[in-house]
Amino acid sequence: MSSAVGPEADGDRRNVSDAAGVMVLGACAVWSMITAALHGGRPEGMLLAVLAVAGGYAAGRICGSLLPVAAPCAGALAGLGLTVAAPRLVLGPQPGAPLGHAGATAALLALAAGAACCAAWSAGPAALRLALRALAAGIAVTAAAVGSVTGALACTAVLLASLAAGRVRHRGLGVAGLALAAVLLVGVALAVAGRVLPPGLSASLEGPLTRHRVDLWRDALALARADAVLGAGPGRFGELSQAVAGSPLSDGKPHSAPLQQAAEQGVIGVLLLAAVFGWMLYTLWRTARPTPVALTAGAALTALVAISVVGNALSFTAVTAGAGLLAGLATARTPLGEPSRPGE
Repeated sequence: MSSAVGPEADGDRRNVSDAAGVMVLGACAVWSMITAALHGGRPEGMLLAVLAVAGGYAAGRICGSLLPVAAPCAGALAGLGLTVAAPRLVLGPQPGAPLGHAGATAALLALAAGAACCAAWSAGPAALRLALRALAAGIAVTAAAVGSVTGALACTAVLLASLAAGRVRHRGLGVAGLALAAVLLVGVALAVAGRVLPPGLSASLEGPLTRHRVDLWRDALALARADAVLGAGPGRFGELSQAVAGSPLSDGKPHSAPLQQAAEQGVIGVLLLAAVFGWMLYTLWRTARPTPVALTAGAALTALVAISVVGNALSFTAVTAGAGLLAGLATARTPLGEPSRPGE
């Protein structure tokens, strides 16, 4: 059920969640500068990501309050247009296949599908809701058309999760399930990197992941073990990894956000990254918006986690800004006349 009990309670929840967000994002920025000062490195990437999330979240809150249906629809179209018009997302040398920038493309498409589904749950007329869900399905088809199998699977999962969210009566259970799924995904990646899985299972996972990616993960884990508290310093993985040195087109990243944090900023960096995701889930749990909107956004953000566990999607400003934008849209204060939905 929705946790809303009145305007005053809604305001209190917003104050708490906003304060938590400021503290978590601020801690991420400060810790990156501390580790850079102690070990050398380049904290600019983390600082830019923090600004992108904060800016996207603020924009989402403002636009979602003014245009609860049109704003997420525009965000979905913008994400779709960006991946179609600029599939490489950045200029310069491309990492060797199969790493590349496929993860960023899949992440943007998953966020776009989530925005379209959020707009559908906020819409009033049945025909408009159907059209917006058709847009989400079209984004999944587009992902397959541009060759992003991961993106097509992620968009389909988000669409199905959104449809299922309409039958959820207890929002907390849904949010807890999303958090558990994220923890399991990170655990599997750590298990592969740490060689703790049975040989048969490990080989079956290493095939789709590729040997090069697994070597990058194991280098990242070795760096994390060398200095578990501070890590090697932000942006220094490429300088210290043997797998990167052996790949002429490497982008210098381990293609796993939690392992990159562990290698470059230690355990505290990993905990701060988890805290950012936890904060977003908390805001979705506490928002006065209908439960299907909150869980749809949560599903899209969890899909982003899945993609970032095995790729470098969070290295792209468009992705981090998009994640903040979706969270802001799904937690924005909307007009009092917003229609109720099943599961509210």
